[in-house]
Amino acid sequence: MNPTTVVALGREAMEVALLISAPMFLAALATGLLISILQAATQINEQTLSFVPKLLIMFGTLVMVGPWMITLLTDYIRRLFEAIPNLIG
Repeated sequence: MNPTTVVALGREAMEVALLISAPMFLAALATGLLISILQAATQINEQTLSFVPKLLIMFGTLVMVGPWMITLLTDYIRRLFEAIPNLIG
């Protein structure tokens, strides 16, 4: 196992982590932005107002994108386990 292989494995792991976290992060970001604009327009300064919509949107996103996330992660782990004999010897 040489340094190039280690770097490639680390890069692929980071890519998978970013792909898995991106839908949830973007949903929370968009919801927070919309709630903040609504709060600024109505001058409601309640910090807990954005919590419930974010929670609901993130749950909906998880329900919609969850199977894709699981498939992506299991495919990565399967490829990693199948590559173990080549990495060791």
